[in-house]
Amino acid sequence: MAYLQAILDGILLGGVYGVISTGLSLVFGVLGVVNFAQAEFLMVGMYVAYFAWAYLGLDPLIAAPLAFGVVFVLGFYIQKLLVGRVMSAPPAAQIFLTVGLMITLENGALVLFGSDFRSVNVPYQIQGFRLGELFVSAPYLYAFLWAVVITGALWLFMARSWTGRAIRAVAQDPMAATLAGINTARTYNIAFGLGVGLTAFGGAVILPYITVSPTAGVQFAVLMFTVVVLGGLGSTTGALVGGIVVGIIQSLSGLLFPIQLQNLVLFIIFILVLALRPQGLLKGV
Repeated sequence: MAYLQAILDGILLGGVYGVISTGLSLVFGVLGVVNFAQAEFLMVGMYVAYFAWAYLGLDPLIAAPLAFGVVFVLGFYIQKLLVGRVMSAPPAAQIFLTVGLMITLENGALVLFGSDFRSVNVPYQIQGFRLGELFVSAPYLYAFLWAVVITGALWLFMARSWTGRAIRAVAQDPMAATLAGINTARTYNIAFGLGVGLTAFGGAVILPYITVSPTAGVQFAVLMFTVVVLGGLGSTTGALVGGIVVGIIQSLSGLLFPIQLQNLVLFIIFILVLALRPQGLLKGV
């Protein structure tokens, strides 16, 4: 039963990992840019949700769309004014720019909000549900359900909307998309904003069970890259699957090994999977 509980916890946690990481995979898949500042947009989303709770009385789950909207606009103009200028530059320029963004966002938050760790207080914070002998934490369950909703919304947007189809077309062949009348520059702006907005949304929904500080993104940075590389860099479906796989591995390894070895076990499995399938689990599938 302990193993079933660990798998259940891993799925709930991994679903949120998937949403957080999908934005990173989307940015790379469309723009071809590895965004090292992605985790800092998660931190920004957490702060938006925190201040919406503190000053407007909004539950972080309700404030999650607000966090998405704020960071979408921020990402739209960052891509338009900064990232777009280095897309055709050597990869080193892209790396230095996004690392610079990472440092700027983190230190900007430190100047504006201080180094204090902040948390919210919501009624369901320590509540849970029983499923037979299994226990489901309410904050984890609600975050997972929101992850399912935003994942479904993303799929519908990409599959059914004109903008979503334009993003897919630009990702496949920018030149052909331009010849078809698609404004590729604006599509890149929207794709980057959407990618960082999704990560900010994930940051808001995890706020009920995690604290926010200027360095909140640091603990997720390596994890996000692990998820997207494991699932297949550039594959949004792969990021979701990779997130759930990572969540289950973390949960089971925490049950079987000391907590200090949890990430070691994850990276050993990560290396073995990539040795057998370098393109990731779902790349090309």
